Amino acid sequence: MKFLRSFLFCCCLLPARAFAAGTLSGSVKGHQKQALADVVVRILNTAYGATTNENGDFLIANIPDGRYKVEFKLMGHHTAVKSVDIRSGETSHLHIALENSLQEMNEVAVLGRNVLTEVSRQSYNVTAINAAKLHNTTLDLSHALDRVSGIRVREEGGVGSRINFSLNGFTGKQVRFFIDGVPMDNFGSSFQINNLPINLAERIEVYKGVVPIWLGADALGGAVNIVTSSKARSYLDVSYSFGSFNTHKSTLNAGYTSKSGFTAQLNAFQNYSDNNYWVHVDVADVNTGKYYPDQRVRRFHDQYHNETIIGNIGFVNKKFADQLLLGMTLGKNHADVQTGARIVSVFGNYYTRGNIVMPSLKYAKNDLFVKGLNLRLNANYNLGEEQVVDTVYRRYNWFQQYKEYPGLGSERSRSLYTYRNNNGLATANLSYQLGKRHSFMLNNVFNTFDRIGSDPLKPGAEVYEQPQKLMKNVTGLGYKFDFNKRWSTSLFYKSFWQKTTFSQSYNPSGNWGDVAYLKQENKFSNSGYGIATSYFITSKFQVKASAEQSYRLPDTYEMFGDLVNLDGNLSLKPEMSRNYNLGANYNFHIAHIHKFSLDGNILYRDVQDFIRATLNNNQTKQVMENRDRVTNMGLDAEVRYSYKKAFTMGFNVTYQNLRNKTKYEPGSAVESVLYNDRIPNMPFLFGNADASYFIHNAFRKGNTLSIGYNMLYVHAYYLYWPSLGKDKLDIPMQLSHDLNMVYAMAEGKYNIALECKNVLDSRLYDNFSLQKPGRAFNIKLRYFIQSKPSHN
Repeated sequence: MKFLRSFLFCCCLLPARAFAAGTLSGSVKGHQKQALADVVVRILNTAYGATTNENGDFLIANIPDGRYKVEFKLMGHHTAVKSVDIRSGETSHLHIALENSLQEMNEVAVLGRNVLTEVSRQSYNVTAINAAKLHNTTLDLSHALDRVSGIRVREEGGVGSRINFSLNGFTGKQVRFFIDGVPMDNFGSSFQINNLPINLAERIEVYKGVVPIWLGADALGGAVNIVTSSKARSYLDVSYSFGSFNTHKSTLNAGYTSKSGFTAQLNAFQNYSDNNYWVHVDVADVNTGKYYPDQRVRRFHDQYHNETIIGNIGFVNKKFADQLLLGMTLGKNHADVQTGARIVSVFGNYYTRGNIVMPSLKYAKNDLFVKGLNLRLNANYNLGEEQVVDTVYRRYNWFQQYKEYPGLGSERSRSLYTYRNNNGLATANLSYQLGKRHSFMLNNVFNTFDRIGSDPLKPGAEVYEQPQKLMKNVTGLGYKFDFNKRWSTSLFYKSFWQKTTFSQSYNPSGNWGDVAYLKQENKFSNSGYGIATSYFITSKFQVKASAEQSYRLPDTYEMFGDLVNLDGNLSLKPEMSRNYNLGANYNFHIAHIHKFSLDGNILYRDVQDFIRATLNNNQTKQVMENRDRVTNMGLDAEVRYSYKKAFTMGFNVTYQNLRNKTKYEPGSAVESVLYNDRIPNMPFLFGNADASYFIHNAFRKGNTLSIGYNMLYVHAYYLYWPSLGKDKLDIPMQLSHDLNMVYAMAEGKYNIALECKNVLDSRLYDNFSLQKPGRAFNIKLRYFIQSKPSHN
């Protein structure tokens, strides 16, 4: 008791100021008055701080009396500092708006399928998928993109199969892919959009036509940027799904950020499938030769699996860096090869495998040296290996019969060839904001490729000692002028450079079997330029226009082949395209309950030396070729509607008229019979529709039940040139329906999803008439938790 009295007496002697404390609360919004989440709010020269919640609100308690400076920081926005007085027993308030920095990636219109479109204020024609709204589905990134107007993703099979990506008529490498603004050119087979889970992305940005300078790529028809979460928060997101054809998918995304700015991120995912779905094919008995038309058989050699881990560690929101991350990506994959480029070629033992070992560095600093000067640096190098295994001398048919032959042979080309592509990439982006109207940007992307390989079945083979090297550099310079809040215009210039080193074989003596190699080196350099402008006729009605002359340099796989279903073509020339785009977007509401979004775009492309895929001479592989000139006049449109937070629906349609304008074939003075033909093996009319209904507080407060529907339509299109031959082989019209149901519990902490894809079990065909999976069922379980906004 004596001790207690002494303690209370000492407390009374303490200065009253030691217990005087106040509270600071407020909100942070963006330049379009939208709430900004995960803004780091820090009282300078103290340990007090917080992060904003989803509504942009923050609260910091128990702050001693005094006058303080408060810093507000968020990636992609200019840092702001405000002064505030804190008084004992009172709550002070700060409400601010953060301005976008030039390196703004949040300026896109987020078209999440459960939310209404927000109007984009940047000049480029860009659409984005709010990937967070799809995290309870079993979609991979490629299937999520397949629902966007202007996009068609064509597959060669099931899970993990090779895809052909088309955006407004441009395909393959004509459209570039990025992850957080870094080109994915060198990620290898273990890390591609057809095996990346949707949970890896926070949103996916689709740039149609003109590509922003800060992406820095030699793209002709547009670009796709996968944006992962870079918010300073701690979270855990775990999911597992099981489905038809023995398909298993799992993901783990975790992040931790301390108050001191230390951060660690881990992303891991795996995919496995037997892909043993039913197909309809013509089969000939390997022993008797008897012909069996239109047989329903299972794919039997199409197993696929991949496992990948991505780790990053570093600091965020420090004086020396807004972001500094050292990373490592590790992964492997195995893919059985069931068919060649067409379904008539069937294999039973042929497979590929590969891995990725890729260290990386990311650095970002806003207001470097002076306010408005922002720097971004990225670098990575892929040390992974790829292998082609084809050592069994058999011939298979779709009945799983095979005929074995004596001696050393294979199903296609005997091989145990293992190779490294030694891909390195470095990007640098420097931007400067001069006042509120003028912005400048300098961007550079350097890429190197050096394929080195060997085959133990052919030791010392001279063909594997020949160089396959490529170096590429793209430099961009941009200027943006904001006339006012309604009108913005961007001008840009790009410089392209590429050097390719290879060897060509020849016969030095004329004797049979005498082969020598001559080292060759090709160089290319040229420049492109363009303009993009945007104007708001009203606050809800925006028009956009853009034009550019751009080049696309041949890709390493197009030139050297992928050693599976794509032969190389060393004679490919770079493509040059003049692109013109005109678009409009209108958003309106009726009584704030019924909300509508209308979006439309018209485009024209005029391409010289157009690179397209065709079949090789024996019709078993693809090979890329140049067409002298190809044009495309197209349009796409999307309409969306939502009612309160209970119902949303929409549909989009795309039409593209790609025409061969090559008047004379090489070596011919006679007008080509193919002149003005529609480009074959390319969908020209397709669309999507979707609808979702939400029941909030279903069965219990905080739980939400959603029921969704998706439809895909693809009009029939020619498989070969329509002017060749009397029989017009085509890929038939396709109509597919999907259903899904998601039950989210405890405000999204626990989630269960049920899906049925291709409900009517329709026959769906894609690239070169390869059949896709029929009806499939999936179930997905997901657990998600994140730290609440911190406060002291």
